[in-house]
Amino acid sequence: MPRHGTIGPVSESRRLTVRCPDCESRLLIDAATGEVLSHDPIRTAPAGGKEFEELLEELDSSRLQAEKLFAREVAAQEDKDRLLEEKFREAMKRAASEPDDVPPPSPFDFD
Repeated sequence: MPRHGTIGPVSESRRLTVRCPDCESRLLIDAATGEVLSHDPIRTAPAGGKEFEELLEELDSSRLQAEKLFAREVAAQEDKDRLLEEKFREAMKRAASEPDDVPPPSPFDFD
């Protein structure tokens, strides 16, 4: 009577061929020790199987996207410069309108 959880007799070849579920490569495994004897990765087409024209289109689209991003960052930097200049002018107006004849309070006066 077979026990539960056991596997039947192992084949006489003592080698198992298994497909890796992650990378789809072929693994040759020793049945007795469980050691991987060889690893044969699947063959993939160069450039991911894409045609040259597709690769050029992707390159052009990524270049256009990079140019748009650069233009947006340049505009943001110019706007930042304008805002800083505006804040500086406002601070200069406030400094000109406040009287300078009163000296700042001395820290010893607070005691």
